[in-house]
Parts: sequence; structure tokens; C-alpha cells
Amino acid sequence: MNFKNIPPVVKNLLIINGLFFLATILLKGQGIDLSDYLGLHYWKSEGFQPYQLVTYMFMHGGFTHVLFNMFAVFMFGRVLEGVWGQKRFLIFYMVTGIGAGLIQMLVAYIRLIPLMAEIPQDGMDLIMTEGYGALLEGKNFVDPLLAQTNALINSVTVGASGAVFGILLAFGMLFPNTELMLLFPPIPIKAKWFVIGYGAIELYSGFANNPNDNVAHFAHLGGMLFGFILIKMWQKDRGSFY
Repeated sequence: MNFKNIPPVVKNLLIINGLFFLATILLKGQGIDLSDYLGLHYWKSEGFQPYQLVTYMFMHGGFTHVLFNMFAVFMFGRVLEGVWGQKRFLIFYMVTGIGAGLIQMLVAYIRLIPLMAEIPQDGMDLIMTEGYGALLEGKNFVDPLLAQTNALINSVTVGASGAVFGILLAFGMLFPNTELMLLFPPIPIKAKWFVIGYGAIELYSGFANNPNDNVAHFAHLGGMLFGFILIKMWQKDRGSFY
């Protein structure tokens, strides 16, 4: 497809994400971690800023991360923008992305409650005063309870995946019987089953809570949840969401 024929919102999202990724690489060579400023931190973290609920969507952890997210925006987002129009698609993208970030923080809060109940006050003070700086240096506490709590409070979340999962949900609702070709295994599957299956995998992975898993599964589900709510609101207002 000619780049000029890509719908304007999708085109600009691809360009902006690409520019942010290049800026991240270039500034890292100068000793500046752009993800620390623009990635999403937990609201009680020293590194949190409200604007991060928007900017984290344009940051990515590596080339594969940004490539797959932008490929999904290109493949499915241009179809939705063609159906909905520029304004509605952009609203959907931003709402699902911000919603994903909010769900990510909510889940972190829920997971922190039992952990913080086991940590004495001096341990929490240590996390709040030194934990953020330790993670910036690639370090963490030796005590596993302090380390897990510090990771939940001071780790950073990046990526457009929440918005991408919202887009996948919308595509599955709008074109449920469209056949998609999986890569692994290379078999066709209807969009509705693809979305349901992907959502189920994310739900299982989120509750599995693998400490070595750095994927924000509940942020993905949050994007789907906010996308579903928004679509239902549009259906109620107009009898249709396109």
C-alpha cells in the first residue's frame, strides 16, 4: 500500500511512535533515559507524572515491541478509521490507551495491599526513599518482599499495547467473521475467536503473576475493557458504533 493512502490518524500514529523510538535510542546514547520521563509510573512513585498516562503509549521497550504494535495499528486501525472516521478513531485510541494505564495502576494497587501489610514502616520508608533510584541503576533490594514491592511501585510501563488491544477488540466486534491468518500456527481463524482467545490468554497470564514476566497483561485487558465500554456507549447513543 502507498504510504500516502494510509488514513491520516493511523499515519500520524506510526510517524509519532517511530520518532519517539528514535529519540529514545539517540538520547540513551547521551545518558538520558526517555522512558523514565515519559513511561508510566505507579502514582505513588517518585517518578510519576500525570501526563505519563498519555506519553507512555508512545514509548516502547525495543524494536520488536514497537514493530508489532505499529503493525497492528496499521493492519486493523486503518480499517476502523475508514469506518469510524478520524475523530472517532482517535478518541477510541486515546481512551483505550489511557484506560489501559489506569487499569495497570489499579492492579498494582491491589497487588500492593497484601505486600505492604507484611512490610514494617522502616522497610516502606526505604522503598519510598531509595527504591526509585535503585531501579534506575538496574538494581533492587536483596529481600524478595522489598524487591517485589519496589518493582510494583517504581517500575515503568511503556507501549501502545493497551490501545492496540482495544483496536483488536473493536475489529472483532465490527468484523466478527472476517478470517485472519495466524503466523504460529499458519491457520485461518475468525476475528471474534481470535479476540476471545487472545483475551483469555492475557487473563490467564495476568493472574499467573509470573515474576519474570515483564508484560503488562492487565493493561492489555484494560484496553479491551475500555474499548468495549466505549463501543457500547456509542451503540446506545446511535444504535450503531460506526
